Amino acid sequence: MRYILSFILLLAVQAVCGVQPYRTEIFNPNVHTLQVRLSGDPLAPPVALLGSENGIVVSFDMLEDNPQYLYYRVVHCDADWTPSLLSEVEYIDGFNGLSVDDYALSFNTYCNYVHYRIDLPNDDMRFRVSGNYALLVYHENNPDSLLLTACFSLTENLVALSCEITTRTDVDYNKAHQQLSFKVMYPQYEIRNPREEIKAVVSANADNESGVWLSQPLYVRNQEVEYGHVPQLIFTAGNEYRRFETVSRHYNTIGVESMRYFDPYYHALLRPDSPRAGGAYLYDETQKGRFFIRTDESDEADTEADYFVVHFTLATGAPLDGEVYLDGEFTHGRRDESTRLTYNPATRAYEKSLLLKQGAYNYRYVLQRPGRAADAAPIEGNFYETRNEYQIRIYHRPQGARYDRLVGYTRCRI
Repeated sequence: MRYILSFILLLAVQAVCGVQPYRTEIFNPNVHTLQVRLSGDPLAPPVALLGSENGIVVSFDMLEDNPQYLYYRVVHCDADWTPSLLSEVEYIDGFNGLSVDDYALSFNTYCNYVHYRIDLPNDDMRFRVSGNYALLVYHENNPDSLLLTACFSLTENLVALSCEITTRTDVDYNKAHQQLSFKVMYPQYEIRNPREEIKAVVSANADNESGVWLSQPLYVRNQEVEYGHVPQLIFTAGNEYRRFETVSRHYNTIGVESMRYFDPYYHALLRPDSPRAGGAYLYDETQKGRFFIRTDESDEADTEADYFVVHFTLATGAPLDGEVYLDGEFTHGRRDESTRLTYNPATRAYEKSLLLKQGAYNYRYVLQRPGRAADAAPIEGNFYETRNEYQIRIYHRPQGARYDRLVGYTRCRI
């Protein structure tokens, strides 16, 4: 009866108030370095095979001296990351609302913190169905005040996917765009009405929770669906991410101009950046926007990597016609004061300082003009040679079903 009442309440709330989609984000200023990873592959997107040994790892730090009593629960979501109509007993085998028991204090660092880790699935929580999930972390007895949310997906891979990327697009030829096409093949899986039952979502690089939606395929053949030659699958090519490393306290590493200690933190001054939109393409091996925690002084970076104040500088010579923000997986898509750079007339450059854990980071600058979406192109440029990675998710909802089943997933690289 309790689950029935909760389900009815969920329907009523969604109908009356509407529901905002979940995304990976931090709500508490003491929380830092939120990572959502595939177990065994720290640079892979958080998409695991349902029932496999490789699950999802969610980790984060709290900049405090002592551990807190933290709890977590998971919410099953539809393809748009809003809560699905399933009750907990339908998508979880075990318990929800569990304590975060895996934590450790930082060791030999100037900045004290507690590192927390949640492995999914685990002995107390296993998953029954595929799809999107949001993990919610909160203090004991205060589930309505979230510290963070972390999004991940579980796929069944019941369909096969093939993809192709070309720079000879429908809008230009080897200039500023990349065009994607792909096929969904299901010889051993039943999809009765693919035009109505399939949802395809494509996202780029470290973006895991948004992307372009494709509701209608180009062709439907015998147990095969093809998507292509539509505006949604033509992407601006962008540029390779910028990168820096703060893996050492003793010497400057990639992208670092100087490093000094000012109580209570080390400060890493990055080499000044400049706009790249008017220049030539230069290849660089990057992490597709992601970041990776490590230090050259220890193999236990989770608890022995320190926090540095990292100073970013974008020399523009004059103010730009909009707000400039830092972008990369470590920002979790935030466009607020925590990622906004400030123009300094004395240096004729945009500047920003962030407290970041030691590691290897990818980043770029985006420009937010009034009334327009944030865009990296005015600062970073668009080059067809850019080595982008595209994620393709295939959701299936047969007639009468109450959730979006994730039946296919792949990554496609140019």
